[in-house]
Amino acid sequence: MSLTKPFKKILNSKLTCLAAALMAASMSTQAMDHKAFKKAMDALPKDDPSAELVALEDLRYRWLMESYPESATYRGYPGVDQNWTDQSTNGIERRKGQTRILLAASRQLDKDALSEAEQLDYQLLYQDLLLDVKGYQFPDHLLPVNHMSGIQRNVPAVLNTMSKRTGADYENILARLDKLPELIEQTQRLMEQGMEQKLTPPQITLRDLPGQIRALIPADPKQSPLLKAFNDMPASISASQQNRLRSRAQNIYQKSLVPAWQDFAEFVEREYIPNATTETAFTKNPDGIRWYAQKVREETTTDLSPEEIHRIGLEEVRRIRGEMDAIIKKTGFTGDFKAFTEFLRTDPQFYYENKEDLLKNYRDIAKRIDGELPALFGTLPRLPYGVKPIPAYSEKSQTTAYYQPGSNEAGRAGVFYANTYDLKSRPTWEMEALTVHEAMPGHHLQIALAQEQKDIHPLRRTKMYTGFVEGWGLYSESLGYDLGLYKDPYNEFGALTYDMWRAVRLVVDTGMHQLGWSRDEAIEYFMNNSAKPEHDIVVEIDRYLVWPGQALAYKVGQLKIKEIRARAEEALGNNFNIRQFHDALLGAGALPLNVLESRMNAWIEAQGGEVSKAEPVAEGAGQAALN
Repeated sequence: MSLTKPFKKILNSKLTCLAAALMAASMSTQAMDHKAFKKAMDALPKDDPSAELVALEDLRYRWLMESYPESATYRGYPGVDQNWTDQSTNGIERRKGQTRILLAASRQLDKDALSEAEQLDYQLLYQDLLLDVKGYQFPDHLLPVNHMSGIQRNVPAVLNTMSKRTGADYENILARLDKLPELIEQTQRLMEQGMEQKLTPPQITLRDLPGQIRALIPADPKQSPLLKAFNDMPASISASQQNRLRSRAQNIYQKSLVPAWQDFAEFVEREYIPNATTETAFTKNPDGIRWYAQKVREETTTDLSPEEIHRIGLEEVRRIRGEMDAIIKKTGFTGDFKAFTEFLRTDPQFYYENKEDLLKNYRDIAKRIDGELPALFGTLPRLPYGVKPIPAYSEKSQTTAYYQPGSNEAGRAGVFYANTYDLKSRPTWEMEALTVHEAMPGHHLQIALAQEQKDIHPLRRTKMYTGFVEGWGLYSESLGYDLGLYKDPYNEFGALTYDMWRAVRLVVDTGMHQLGWSRDEAIEYFMNNSAKPEHDIVVEIDRYLVWPGQALAYKVGQLKIKEIRARAEEALGNNFNIRQFHDALLGAGALPLNVLESRMNAWIEAQGGEVSKAEPVAEGAGQAALN
């Protein structure tokens, strides 16, 4: 199902000039207004479905990069690094209208005239646009900030990701700094509208938000995450130019940024938090039952109901608990499960006393894994990755770790960020499973490989479906045994703890949002079935409260990948090759789970196996942070 031949055929056709013109036009420094968008739509070819599909993909990609320039920065897409996403009401409504037009255009395309490979591109384009439009019935935009995400987290991350090689790069940073007060004002207006509609994150989750905001504006500008780029500038920029750029940055900081962020922090502290909802169930919001179901579809890319997912979670918790009890016996520990998990949470042998030792061990594990990967994968990514601590301004309320994708185009490696806050909640027995998930062969391998697939459209190379991406990350944890990890029973228990963690997510996310569980009940259930430290568990539960449905994607995706692998092993018998299987699974980039299953069934048959056809898993698409 490679796109190589049809994609090259289109790119070499008479319409290459159109695609080139669209990409050249993307160098514009403004988001696509109605006039520019209409002009691009009018330029779409109408007499060649294959060419029209490529042109639609080009336009959709250009539209995404110009509409969401922060994403463009991460991907190394040029021309929009001086902008922020327009979060005004007009900007939001413009994007909704343009998405509906793109959906209508995709519906009019003669998909029956497309090749098999082109059909996959079309299906993904259509499903993504359709799910976006379906989501517009719910006011997600009125929840722009919580303790896990929002401008207080995204802005310093984007600024830190920007290129810092030339004077022009620094001019882009200055332009973004100069426009920040407008973005802050737009965000506050959305939050105010949310308050008017009784729509906010749960009050209890917002306790650290004012501190997160104020951490961006210390008295010394050099200590601000917003001006980090100006502390160590490249030698290619002359000393006099460095001084001018640094002086301008500090002037913007003192005169504009400090007052804007201070006002925003006071708004959050004095108005937003006191008026935030004390309800924790997302379904308590207006039309919340349907809204939560929509989020579940988006994140898992399945049609599973919250109740079905809850039952799956209970079954997985029971299964994993049995395996954990067996490991406890292997260690010779004489107490019960609760006593053993308390031992793991408190015994000093499992904890480092300084942050550098923690990071050094993560890097050592990563290096050991890298040497074993060729046994499981025929194709490995070229892009390297590193291990860094989570920034201090967000570490307290951040999860255990996360991955930030790199970009060959931007000249930036991937990064596995590990949390070094509160070392007594960072046990050594979780480190191997965590490294496998976040770095290799988890997120870095899968995402970097997708970015390096030159035979698929850029729109697909950078797409992230949470069910696939996080399902792969969790599936990768099970590969730790093949990579020479989990030889210590405590590390093996740690791997099971991480599998249990994702199973518990199915139970508590649906429990809180669909079945009426309280936050305390969810914390207690988590504590009773996991060895994770209490601080981590509280952070996790609060994450589920503000990102409803997102955490469900991990276990749902992992179970689907394991199901597909078991089907392939049974169908192919001695002809099953794990390296070829993994290459096929990852070779088309991230996919919705229904599309993945169909594609892998075709691969199994192409290898000579027979597949009993199952019902498609779902139709949908979703994106999220990678934790």
